[in-house]
Amino acid sequence: MSFLMAFLVGGSLCLIGQLVMDLTKPGTTPGHILVGYITIGAFLSAVGLYQPLVDVGGAGATVPLSGFGHSLAQGAMKAVTEKGWLGAFTGGITATAGGITAAIVFGYLAAILFDPKD
Repeated sequence: MSFLMAFLVGGSLCLIGQLVMDLTKPGTTPGHILVGYITIGAFLSAVGLYQPLVDVGGAGATVPLSGFGHSLAQGAMKAVTEKGWLGAFTGGITATAGGITAAIVFGYLAAILFDPKD
């Protein structure tokens, strides 16, 4: 059942992004959607609405970019309680360092191993 819920939640998030790109003006790019998802995920996490989605959807809610925004917000809030206001600047990066590092390493490996085509 957890696989089904992850598929439904993750698929719904992707569907929303695709609909926004298809139904809005031509200036809406995938970059706009990516930044929007991170911002919305952080905002929903800050007001306590994203964690219930994670509880229901599991990886379907944590793997998309809205889950990255959720992780940033949770890390910042945790660091603020532990270190004060300086934690607002350091907590998000600390909480997401593993994912950021993996993206850099795997992106680098892909660039070395594969030759892009036109």
